[in-house]
Amino acid sequence: MDKTIFQSAEAIIKRISIAIDEKREDIVKFIRTLIQTPSLPGEEEAAQEIVALKLNRLNLDVEIIPIKVEEIKTHKAFSHDGFSVDRRINVVGRWRGTNKSRASAPHYKNKNCRSLILNGHVDVVSPGKESLWDDPPWIGAVKNGRIYGRGSADMKSGLSATFFACEALQKLGFQPCKDVIVQSVVGEETGGCGTLTNIVKGYTYKADAAIIMEPTELKIYPVQSGALSFRIKIKGKPIHASMKNRGVSAVEKFYIIFQAVHVFERQRHFNYNNPVYEDPMNVAPINFGIVKSGELPSTVPDQLVAEGRYGIFPDESVEKAKQAFEETVKQAALEDEWLKNNLPEVEWFEGQFEPGTTDMNEPVIETLSLCHEAMLKEKIRFAGATYGSDLRLFTNYANIPTVLYGPGDVKDAHTVNESISIDEILKAAKVLAFTIFNWCGGEFE
Repeated sequence: MDKTIFQSAEAIIKRISIAIDEKREDIVKFIRTLIQTPSLPGEEEAAQEIVALKLNRLNLDVEIIPIKVEEIKTHKAFSHDGFSVDRRINVVGRWRGTNKSRASAPHYKNKNCRSLILNGHVDVVSPGKESLWDDPPWIGAVKNGRIYGRGSADMKSGLSATFFACEALQKLGFQPCKDVIVQSVVGEETGGCGTLTNIVKGYTYKADAAIIMEPTELKIYPVQSGALSFRIKIKGKPIHASMKNRGVSAVEKFYIIFQAVHVFERQRHFNYNNPVYEDPMNVAPINFGIVKSGELPSTVPDQLVAEGRYGIFPDESVEKAKQAFEETVKQAALEDEWLKNNLPEVEWFEGQFEPGTTDMNEPVIETLSLCHEAMLKEKIRFAGATYGSDLRLFTNYANIPTVLYGPGDVKDAHTVNESISIDEILKAAKVLAFTIFNWCGGEFE
């Protein structure tokens, strides 16, 4: 696609920009309403009802899709998150295309119209200790041009930007040539049961591309690392602490494994290169998040259980990555007299996020890039996600080229005083609206 095709689109860019700016107060109010409706895993229904009402008001064809474990549990990508599914629902709004011949406006290079999925999750993580927040996490405080609260950055604002992008285009009398499919899903934070359900049940409508509005600072993320949850159990030999030398501390033996995994992580990064990642040593991190051992301070602990997160590189085989991790633990144990006779146990559980990749030559990347640059008058930036997301479900199991692109910074997610810039939300809505216009085709009345 030639950049010159956008030169005659300045009038349309201006109209979209004005239409979004006029909705600023409505956008902020809507996002605050979503934040004020807590949607922790398994408790997303009330927030989804708000989304469904909004999409109905946009006259989209709205469907409520229940999440049923029996329908997805045999799928390779299924990861049971342990939360109730009784009241978990997805909401899909389909803005049906006219399927008419694409308009002959001069900024189009070709006559091809394509359908587009705009996907976002409504579930959020726990706010933790609310006393650590400057303002309560569920009120959606607005200060200094930012919205605060759990889910503000990850990712109720990005999701909301899609609704208002569609609303702005409708206000301008636009009708798409091909479908625009808005998906509000659940369960992304804990394994992706929502998007997986949409794929299994056919609610992707064989779309030509998908954009997920994760917080990327309006960068395009065409790749994501994977992330696997692991558990290591290490045995010790209990004895009264006063006789410590006659026992074996599971804590001290864990340190041997911890050190080996640390070296393993660094070696993996030294041997991997992908220029889209800003920090070459933080592409697929390994982290120990929970370590539990012992029952009494006066007893040498007989067992330690460590749980963590194992990063998987884009395009890396999950099975081979697991084998490499298990072999690292085993080899470290074999060098210790106690551990070689009491080998640590490695288990894989819950969240098992595969990596996902979209080829940089996919048309959706070029179109989104040029729409971003034309609308915001700034060069697009690329990066890679070091975390798991629903991108991998679209690329690996629906054969749909998918990118992450949305307002907010992932560093503000999952933390105290989570927040997002209002101006950036509006920018995202404008770019998404212009992308719909150019990707899906259509006409203004």
